[in-house]
Amino acid sequence: MTRVLFIHQNLPGQFRRLMRYLQTRPDFDVVAIGEETAVRREPLGPKVRTIGYARPDGPGEKTHHYLRHFEGCVRRGQAVARACVALKQEGFAPDVVVCHPGWGEALFVKDVFPQARLVVFCEFWWAASGLDVGFDPEYPVSFDDRLRIRIKNSVLMQSLLAADDGVAPTAWQRGVHPPELRGKIREVHEGIDTQQLSPDPQARLELPGGAVLARAQPVLTFVARNLEPYRGFHVFMRSLPRLLAGNPELQVVVIGGDGVSYGRRPPPGHASYRDALKAELDGGAETVDWSRVHFLGKVPYATYRSALQVSSLHVYLTYPFVLSWSMLEAMAVGVPVLGSDTAPVREVIRDGENGFLTPFFDTALLADRALDLIARRHEIAHVGLAGRETVRTRYDFETVGLPVYLDLLTPLDERADTEEVA
Repeated sequence: MTRVLFIHQNLPGQFRRLMRYLQTRPDFDVVAIGEETAVRREPLGPKVRTIGYARPDGPGEKTHHYLRHFEGCVRRGQAVARACVALKQEGFAPDVVVCHPGWGEALFVKDVFPQARLVVFCEFWWAASGLDVGFDPEYPVSFDDRLRIRIKNSVLMQSLLAADDGVAPTAWQRGVHPPELRGKIREVHEGIDTQQLSPDPQARLELPGGAVLARAQPVLTFVARNLEPYRGFHVFMRSLPRLLAGNPELQVVVIGGDGVSYGRRPPPGHASYRDALKAELDGGAETVDWSRVHFLGKVPYATYRSALQVSSLHVYLTYPFVLSWSMLEAMAVGVPVLGSDTAPVREVIRDGENGFLTPFFDTALLADRALDLIARRHEIAHVGLAGRETVRTRYDFETVGLPVYLDLLTPLDERADTEEVA
């Protein structure tokens, strides 16, 4: 019996599919630690014991602002360490711990379970220039910001130094880590379910007002966990007047929350970036037919999947940052994707072969290219299918990701024995 402990403040996070799979295996005993709100929000299955910890206090008022993130992570790491100590006192000692280190949860795991194999999820390494920071001239950064970002990586560095292995979802994400640490990191995506996410010519999407969208109509989709600049929401919104004017039958479906996952808060006087950009567009020279733009907010997974399945074209924009599941999931259902010509997208999409690329900041070109592709949606269907094949062969959970993760779930003592025999 292999005992596996998952740790993620927002359970199940990137470990959802792996945790579901392990519950089908009688040779794995699974425990998960996360913040109490996440543990209460989503049951992880009858075979996963979950342990919640209270959200730790934030940094002190007099803490240097470079260190506030670090202090918050240390407090969270302490909360996780206490939960691990309690587990150990109960007699549970994991063979393998899989942890997202981004909020400090991996900092002290090895101090409690020194014999466990610690695998950390290396999602991103912050940089003061050349990646997301300073990419968008609309949101400039100061010299002070750059110094703060250097210190922000301290948590990731300490966690990766303590870990036995790291995993990064894409080659680009692995490559942004320092060369000194990169050797510990394996490239393995958390996996896309290409059976559940597949083309459906009969798909229907019912909108809140009762209207129903289907494949026969021109539909453009845009998805982000939260509608914010990091995911190009401001660029997308500013393309709407030209998009809507260019095709009077076009329906636009936007899925995502009004919060902020990354970067700065919305401009003063606005509750969200959606609110701010709608006000900007309404005050502009061109009118926007908002009756054809459907903001669905955060929706159930089945609704999200239906939206992708009825889509004629999916627009995905991102800073040089973590690649979103939504782009790969759109490709998996066979909808052609028009993505930003940025490094994480270029790793997956080859323009005109399995998707299309457009410059991130050019709103007019984005609109014109989208209109052209939608007008030729029947001609470019093969590009969407090529995109699905890309996901199936490179990012499928069962055939690509799972074998690598199962190897990583081998306890350290078993791995050593195997290496000695080899």
